[in-house]
Amino acid sequence: MHRGRETLVVPLRRRAATAPPRGRAEPGTGRASLVGGGGRSVGGVDNQNAIRDFLVSRRARVTPEEAGLPVYGGHRRVQGLRREEVATLAGMSVDYYTRLERGHLGGASESVLDALARALQLDEAERAHLFDLARSAGTSPRARPRPAAERVRPGVQRVLDAMTGAPAWVRNGRADVLAANTLGRALYAPVFDSAAGPPNTARFAFLDPRGPDFYRDWATTADDMVAILRAEAGRHPCDRGLTDLVGELSTRSEEFRNRWAAHNVRFHRTGFKRLHHPVVGDLDLTYEAMELAGDPGQTLLVYTAEPASPTHDALQLLASWTSTDAASGDELSPEPGRVEEVTPD
Repeated sequence: MHRGRETLVVPLRRRAATAPPRGRAEPGTGRASLVGGGGRSVGGVDNQNAIRDFLVSRRARVTPEEAGLPVYGGHRRVQGLRREEVATLAGMSVDYYTRLERGHLGGASESVLDALARALQLDEAERAHLFDLARSAGTSPRARPRPAAERVRPGVQRVLDAMTGAPAWVRNGRADVLAANTLGRALYAPVFDSAAGPPNTARFAFLDPRGPDFYRDWATTADDMVAILRAEAGRHPCDRGLTDLVGELSTRSEEFRNRWAAHNVRFHRTGFKRLHHPVVGDLDLTYEAMELAGDPGQTLLVYTAEPASPTHDALQLLASWTSTDAASGDELSPEPGRVEEVTPD
């Protein structure tokens, strides 16, 4: 893809959040989109199936050699560890482990879950996911915690607005963008402007044709987004909004569907983000993700650049452009049809 100096036509207003027309090819699928992806028919967050598939996928990843088990000659019919090998490593009977793997984690003690996590060599995020799945399995649907709030508190918005030198925004566990400061809206303008639907970074990445260009490391970003949604599904398997989102993305994107089936989970705490902004070009940013203790399920993300770097200069240019746009009464973009030529120093 072409990077650097560009001649751009940036739309004036946010386009209406309309669904893509029937038959339009979706990014990463190479085929026309299917219809009816918003329901629960894609059993993406069914707890019992999620437990089974997660445990099967984790034991398939560990070889007997990695687990320190003796390997005898002959063909192994399974990839990774057998059930009896996991049971031996975890110090439990094969029958009991088989019951756990079939989705019956409810009632399993913390010591059992710890032993299972050690046997399967789970990392921190995977261990937390295992415990979330167990809690969900042992809790009635009515007693499960309600999904995260859809709005941010005024105090949080004031914190965002006070961050004038760094892009910042708040999301929930479904990757919905709930609030942002001015520079955050400018940085993620394509997400706010997306015709794929309300501002949601996962929906934008998989369903908006501009997603692979905006995220320069699209494959890594896509892996991370699906892993975050999978972890959220373990915490809130009855969240209707999450179920609908997973169903929509699974139905309309083969790229999402393949990643969702992998059952990978990941913490989203800090890291690098390589973006290609339609106005200021390539950006190399670091981010910090901070959970809001007073608002469970909401996360504040703040982006920064190395001082005196090209990205730092580009962010200053973006802030200046945004200020000029706001003073003129426009919404973060020039007049419709006007050609802008912007070259960051």
